[in-house]
Amino acid sequence: METRDDLERRVAGLEAEVARLRRGPRGVRRRSELRFAGLPVYEFAVGPDPDRGEIRGHARGIFAFGDIATGFFAFGGLARGFVAVGGLALGLVTFGGLSIGILLAIGGAAVGGVALGGGAAGGVAVGGGAVGYYACGGGAAGHAVVTPRHQDQDAAALFHRYHLDRVCRGR
Repeated sequence: METRDDLERRVAGLEAEVARLRRGPRGVRRRSELRFAGLPVYEFAVGPDPDRGEIRGHARGIFAFGDIATGFFAFGGLARGFVAVGGLALGLVTFGGLSIGILLAIGGAAVGGVALGGGAAGGVAVGGGAVGYYACGGGAAGHAVVTPRHQDQDAAALFHRYHLDRVCRGR
């Protein structure tokens, strides 16, 4: 049989657990002990963390995985990095729903030096709707374009050289 003190300790423990659960869901936070250039090699930050006052996890590391991710290789809802993959991806080489990449952008909507997507804008753009110096797509606009109705020879040669002519012709 439990004593009054035992019961009071159990009740206090249960009250603390209920208070913790009422604060809401908890996120995942993991960080590498190993560092390179002052950054952890990897960090995961997904979901809320009431103790830190974070609604979303912000991961920062060489490899960053999170709701918001910033790193050399970033993967997340909002990803920023040299290589970024996410809903909104910003960086040098990017893949995402909205992809903005300095060199290469691939996504639903892509903006970059070379842009490939449903809607694409860039120096070289390939997509359903494409705008660029060299553009290829159903609705393409630019200096040298390949469309179902018009084939500029310079653009056709460029797309053929980089094996994008199949995409342009739809094969």
